[in-house]
Amino acid sequence: MIKLIASDIDGTLIPYGQSGLSQELFPLIRALEEKGILFCPASGRQYHSLRGLFAPVADRAYFLCENGAAVFGPSGREEDAPLLSKTAFPRAEAIELCRDIIACPEGDVFISGQNTTYVCGCGEHLIRHTREVLGNRLREVGDPAEISEDIIKISAYCPNGIADTFARLERWGRVFNMAEAGPAWLDFTLSDKGTGILALCRVLDMDPRDVAAFGDNWNDLAMLRAVGHPYLMSGADPKLKELIPRHCDDPLLEMRAILEGLV
Repeated sequence: MIKLIASDIDGTLIPYGQSGLSQELFPLIRALEEKGILFCPASGRQYHSLRGLFAPVADRAYFLCENGAAVFGPSGREEDAPLLSKTAFPRAEAIELCRDIIACPEGDVFISGQNTTYVCGCGEHLIRHTREVLGNRLREVGDPAEISEDIIKISAYCPNGIADTFARLERWGRVFNMAEAGPAWLDFTLSDKGTGILALCRVLDMDPRDVAAFGDNWNDLAMLRAVGHPYLMSGADPKLKELIPRHCDDPLLEMRAILEGLV
């Protein structure tokens, strides 16, 4: 019996090139809750951004943020949200990785604290996009060492594709989890969505086999492997589709089937 649904956002609930969720999702989440099925957005986005995106159900949803590095419980107010799990980088290695990304001519660095994104040397257009389109709480710093809080995720933004940056930073993939998180994003964490969903299951005293999860990219793979009912978007990388055999075109259709007891 499915007791929790976790879903990636970008490329899954929000197709690439679009910016908003289907308004059909929110009444569906409420209907699922009435049947005893919880909902959890599972994303590389920060909590502030995700909470804004899911504002109509923010008081009843769980939030797996920063690719599993921070997990929050339901709350009527953002400042009261319980932090259920957090995984931080060792500081010296985090600063070194940030500086290696800054040295890449084709990329910009995004550094995640618990609920703040820090940028260093990004252009004004990218800063506006992060604040106004992604809805991130953002601060500019002159150097990564100025960040006083724990660093929980580091991302390289590469508007012309991640291939060159991936090659330059390949050694860091032997130190941290390194995963493609979209056409222009390369993410580094000590956690992943798999460890995040398992941490949430422990808090809820829930068997991961009773969880359904939806994703579309390599940074979703650990989560999809961790749960009993994984769904991969049909447009995903063919190599990824070989690893996750259950594919779908529309997560909302599958969620309605779960609601109706067809899964």
